[in-house]
Amino acid sequence: MSAPAAPEGYATVNPFIITTGAEELTRFVIEVLGGEERTEARTVDDDGLLLQAEVRVGTTTIMLAERKPGWPFTPSLLQVYVDDLDAVLERALARGGRLVTKATDFFGTRFARVQDSSANLWWIWQHGEVVWDAADGESEWDVEVGEAGWGEVSPELAYIHDTLLEAMTALRDPEA
Repeated sequence: MSAPAAPEGYATVNPFIITTGAEELTRFVIEVLGGEERTEARTVDDDGLLLQAEVRVGTTTIMLAERKPGWPFTPSLLQVYVDDLDAVLERALARGGRLVTKATDFFGTRFARVQDSSANLWWIWQHGEVVWDAADGESEWDVEVGEAGWGEVSPELAYIHDTLLEAMTALRDPEA
């Protein structure tokens, strides 16, 4: 299947984050993920709130806007691949991010989760050599979780699972 035509600098699907603290989140994306802002796209609405900013990270353009009064809290859940997970985590925590899931081996890749100050949750991956043998038609992903829970599959999967449940249950509107 071929990808639909998209303008230079845009992927087929591009996230648009509506958030409290859009200016701060824009700086977070630039400083933590090495993003580059397309300043010509920056638009401020007549109420003074950021209506659109665009930051390119790798092959994706992330659009951001300030949540307006009366708009619902809509945290974003985003996945990003990086070359140096430890360095990205260090920058994220220095910019006020909260570690949700520490760097964990996951079938040969490394993965962590961070929540930014606007309550968006970032799945941060450092791609590695995926290590499972699917030659028999089954993969490590085909997991049945028994009564004992994810811990019977592996301690790492249990940790990854449990930290996601904790983070999602604890999501709160920063303005509330």
